[in-house]
Amino acid sequence: MAGGGGRRCSPPGTLLGTVAVVVVAGLGALSRVNVYVKVFTNSPFLVCMDLARSQEEVIDLKYLWIGPDGKNLEGQMYVNLTETGKLMMMGFKESMSGAYTCTLSYKILGTATQEEKAVFEAYKFLVYAYREADHAYQISVRFATKECELTANSQLFEELKRTLNNIISDLTCQIVEPSYKCHSVKIPKQGLLHALFVSFQVNPFAPGWEEVCQQVTYDCEDATNMRAQEARDRVEEFFKKQTYALRHKFYTAPAIHYLDNSFSVARIDSCRPGFGKNYVTHRNCPGCCVVCEPGTYSPNNDLTCQVCTRPRVKEKKRTQRVEAAAALCSSPTTVPARSRFAPRCARAGRSPAAAPAAKRRFPEENKTNPRLLLCGAGGS
Repeated sequence: MAGGGGRRCSPPGTLLGTVAVVVVAGLGALSRVNVYVKVFTNSPFLVCMDLARSQEEVIDLKYLWIGPDGKNLEGQMYVNLTETGKLMMMGFKESMSGAYTCTLSYKILGTATQEEKAVFEAYKFLVYAYREADHAYQISVRFATKECELTANSQLFEELKRTLNNIISDLTCQIVEPSYKCHSVKIPKQGLLHALFVSFQVNPFAPGWEEVCQQVTYDCEDATNMRAQEARDRVEEFFKKQTYALRHKFYTAPAIHYLDNSFSVARIDSCRPGFGKNYVTHRNCPGCCVVCEPGTYSPNNDLTCQVCTRPRVKEKKRTQRVEAAAALCSSPTTVPARSRFAPRCARAGRSPAAAPAAKRRFPEENKTNPRLLLCGAGGS
């Protein structure tokens, strides 16, 4: 695709990833093309013409682009619409995601009769905003120790956390979820060894990261991931220096020391709220955090969008009516005979009866009014 920060879902060789369904003198079912545009970038040009049509002579071309809200896109401030029907969305936002359709009309002239015939072609693009996933790094290392009960084990762990945080603090990164456990390990040709299994996460969202993002002129996720990568590299370099020091600066290894080649790291991805990964729907953009589709949502930093739970308002109202009817049937309350609760009282086996005059709160002239009944009183 040409231009912008988008990704297409189409085989190589097609014209800008477009697919068209051609129906003479009318519009038929639309084939769709998925296009992925990184937030805050310009989309690629969407072309209202397929490859075959672009190689032919076309007479009296006209284009009509309709956006997700059903409005004509011509003249909109956020679009670049060329005279040849190419469409680009500028500064793409997640709210701009949706179906973009183009209707191309042109004329065919008969070779003999010069009779004009109108032809319409329809093109549909499903355009999705996406973000790069936020990166954090899960790291694990091991330290040899004389025994698991040593008080120095916990002291080393606390000192390690402080040291690592100091190394990466200027990057607005931090060490989170640190933990360690001591295990006895049998190593081939070395016998039994006590080792501290230490794990932690390098996270790029230390206090103050929002202020850092405000200084970035483009989307902050790229800068955030670069900071996380730099922090991960610094941590790895720190443990490489431990190995060097053990080999060149100590004749005898300390009681607690880093185990060479025990450093391991795994990247952890997360998506911003409102975005998620879907390897089935968006298999042509598998690493993208794509805006959640209608009917789904993501309120946190999970990797996937969740299906919206349908509110059961009607059921709730029905339950409230049933409870109200039950309460009314079991209390000496006057209700009109035509009340919606009167049949419920009858079904419950309670025969409506006239309320005693002493308990009526109505004027004296209403005593004989047949519409004023007591539900469940059992009297006459």
